[in-house]
Amino acid sequence: MDLGVRADSPRNFFRYVNTRTWMDMAIKYCSNCGAPVSMRIPALDNRARYVCDACDTTHYVNPKIVAGCIPESGERILLCRRAIEPCLGMWTLPAGFMEMGESTVEAAIRETWEEAEASVEVDSLFALFSIPHISQVYIMFRAGLPRDEYAPGPESLEVALFREEEIPWSQLAFPVISRTLECYFSDKRAGAFRVHIGDIRNRMPQQPSDKMKQLSSSGRSVHPHDC
Repeated sequence: MDLGVRADSPRNFFRYVNTRTWMDMAIKYCSNCGAPVSMRIPALDNRARYVCDACDTTHYVNPKIVAGCIPESGERILLCRRAIEPCLGMWTLPAGFMEMGESTVEAAIRETWEEAEASVEVDSLFALFSIPHISQVYIMFRAGLPRDEYAPGPESLEVALFREEEIPWSQLAFPVISRTLECYFSDKRAGAFRVHIGDIRNRMPQQPSDKMKQLSSSGRSVHPHDC
């Protein structure tokens, strides 16, 4: 049973539009009884959900968790060049969606093996970034690469180690990867790593910020709050 308030109600218009920007529209039928579902605001709720037209079962669509790491080998870090869309041919850190029944650390280790065939030892949490407009949460760890043994997995065209000055900034796949690396090298120059928490709400240019480039070229340390 619902409150009788539909998403096309004037007072719920903006709430509905907000929801529609991130809701996965793949749900068409109820997993409980097989009847069609429609989007409406259930009783005792304040947000549009997929609700079964027959049995009133509410189907929740929740954000996806992406876990990954920054594999470190001395002064270099490991990047993967994507063999799949989106961003085919661009570079990224090894990361991917968590599977059921695994921890965030286990997911980061698994994804690194799948994408780079590299065994890593997770050191510490480095970043927690929310991306509301695509309903994803990135959890990134620093991880040691005990041996320089790696190879492209099925989802990678190539895998390589990079020093900061070698990072292909203009060819990084996603804004969250650019942000993670900017913060990482900022901390590295400052001599101390901290945990970064923030939101990425708009698509950033696929290159480091002008401020980061200026500071990097001048050899100055970037204050952690610059990230």
